[in-house]
Amino acid sequence: MLTTEEKRLRAAEVVRALEEKYPEATCALKYEGDPWKLLVMGRLSAQCTDARVNVVCETLFERFPDARAMADAPIGEIERLVYSCGVYKVKAQNIKEFSRMIAEEFDGRVPDTMEALLTLPGVGRKIANLILGDIYGKPAVVADTHCIRISNRLGLCESKVPEKVERTLSELVAPEKQSDLCHRFVWFGREVCDAKKPRCEECPFRHYGCVIERKEKSHAEKTAR
Repeated sequence: MLTTEEKRLRAAEVVRALEEKYPEATCALKYEGDPWKLLVMGRLSAQCTDARVNVVCETLFERFPDARAMADAPIGEIERLVYSCGVYKVKAQNIKEFSRMIAEEFDGRVPDTMEALLTLPGVGRKIANLILGDIYGKPAVVADTHCIRISNRLGLCESKVPEKVERTLSELVAPEKQSDLCHRFVWFGREVCDAKKPRCEECPFRHYGCVIERKEKSHAEKTAR
């Protein structure tokens, strides 16, 4: 296991390598710079692919283009439009209610603090950090499935609990690098470090001897006995 200082050095190496591989740290959700749209899309993305959310929201935002319109929308119509994102009844209720809160309690502006964001229905730390990092440029670690998987495989974290991964990476990664690193983890996770079929031969971090390789080596040694 690495020391904290060794982890910081490794984290800096990972940041540099992924910056070189993915110069543009773009969010996979096409929210057009609109904080409210990113909030809606972040909620819909739970247990759903970003690609599906992008498709669904083209029609959703054409029908309801802002928080006030979504707050006043018939719940049945919202449910119909977001049905393919899964858990559609809960998600529809959440986006309708937090749209009302934004329109009426926050003067039409998406909150810019963790505390305020967490008062919105269906918004947890992952979505809140997405807003804080992408919209407001604050230090923020979005501990999604890619972030958790890759940070563990690279030896930066030893937990699959989102809050623990968030806290650990916040201590290891420079504040101004945190948000973009999480976007790069998404692209890297899709292209190279896949959950089930990682392409380790293409990995720029293979020399770390990541968790996958250690497990495979251990299995091979046991099989050979």
